Amino acid sequence: MRQKIYAAAFVSLTAIAIGSAAYAAKSAENDALDRSGATIGLTQAITAAEQHVGGKASKAEYERHKGQWVFDVEVVKDKQVMDVTVDATSGKVIAAIEDKADHDDGHDKAD
Repeated sequence: MRQKIYAAAFVSLTAIAIGSAAYAAKSAENDALDRSGATIGLTQAITAAEQHVGGKASKAEYERHKGQWVFDVEVVKDKQVMDVTVDATSGKVIAAIEDKADHDDGHDKAD
């Protein structure tokens, strides 16, 4: 009987330890919590992206891309959606490509 109790306690503690480790690892991967690579703010990155495309930002994220910290800003102009990458240290637009997946996406529209 005692062995069953010990075994159950061991399994429970192991599950808790694994869950805690997984949570800690996931938290460490959250790009938004590590702003050490950025010298510009989100507002500045959004402004740069909007000016580059001539539209309005609908979404922005801070992330590590190809070993570099960047702001990824989604900008909408007319019926075109652009993904604009802004360097997090200089504030310069690195790339701007059309986001075909979000272009005229009917399921996102309100009825």
